[in-house]
Amino acid sequence: MHRLPGLDLLRAWAIVWVVLFHSYVVGGLGEDFAWLGNDGWMGVDLFFVLSGYLIGYQLLAPLARAEPLAWRAFYRRRAFRILPAFLVVLAVYVVWPALREAPGLAPAWQFLSFTLNLLIDYGHDKAFSHAWSLCVEEHFYLLFPWLAWWLVRRPSPRKALAVGLGVVAFGMAVRGYVWLHAMAPVMGQPGPAFGLRFVEGIYYATWARLDGLLAGVALAALRVGRPQAWTQLQRHAGVVLAVGLGLLALAWWLFRERLGLWPSVAGYPLLSLALALCVGASTAMPARRAVPGAGWLARVSYSVYLSHKLALHAVATWWVGPWQLNGLVAFAFYAAGVLVVGAALYYAVERPFLRWRERLDGRRPQVTADIGAAA
Repeated sequence: MHRLPGLDLLRAWAIVWVVLFHSYVVGGLGEDFAWLGNDGWMGVDLFFVLSGYLIGYQLLAPLARAEPLAWRAFYRRRAFRILPAFLVVLAVYVVWPALREAPGLAPAWQFLSFTLNLLIDYGHDKAFSHAWSLCVEEHFYLLFPWLAWWLVRRPSPRKALAVGLGVVAFGMAVRGYVWLHAMAPVMGQPGPAFGLRFVEGIYYATWARLDGLLAGVALAALRVGRPQAWTQLQRHAGVVLAVGLGLLALAWWLFRERLGLWPSVAGYPLLSLALALCVGASTAMPARRAVPGAGWLARVSYSVYLSHKLALHAVATWWVGPWQLNGLVAFAFYAAGVLVVGAALYYAVERPFLRWRERLDGRRPQVTADIGAAA
């Protein structure tokens, strides 16, 4: 199926950014490279916007054509896409404690039920904690098809706008409440309580982290419901990208104090809007401008995301530490380890199941047309 080079480039950048940020599990990248990953957590928000746009379009496009929503096919495709690689990595974490990047691991049932982000004790269970974002996406996959079906039954721009603004306002209210009632009382006190309450109450909780997914869905709704406006957006992609980058710079400035009240309350909607504009502009990127390697990195990004902390820990334990590597040499070893482990997971597990999924879809041409339009 045709791939969009602009979206591939953003997905590739998102995974690189996240891996650089998570280099803290091996002590960071050193003074010379620390700046590369300081704000890499924003890569997760970029993934959210991309998911919201792609999944939103897959669901909204057939509904806008008055076609029935293929519920079973949608959930089956998501299961084939998400579960195989995830279960393999989870098994590694459970069976081989020595490979974990941190000693504590949440109970396996929290991962299997995708409730990790709601129940985690981050102070003790940091291993594989980055699966929190997968939990948020799974909740989105489970609930959004029903919401989309309900909204399209009796289409109303006002109703859709009210729902969207309500989600944003609710998230802002939750984050503000947690900050004022859980974080402010321990501000300035010794110990990690302030940061832990931020992670567990604001950063990980699904109901506080829907801004990126909503921004992506809004982008998809614009493409489906206002095709003329979408055409104008693509025609002026350069201007849209410039505005998006400007808002991204503003969000970056606001997040200088990442744990502060105003970044926690208003920063995520601003960041999501900026990234959505960048995603919208990137859809107009012509194939001839594709960046070499970006498409491949985009394809393996999910496997890399799942396994990169295991890879970083393994490289640090078996090579960088014993050989006393540092600087560019250590950086190269870490990069190679992350890519090799991620690629192995992709080619051995993820891709075979994706091909199996496509063979099943080949027997259901109507399902393929409904669900696979924007994959």
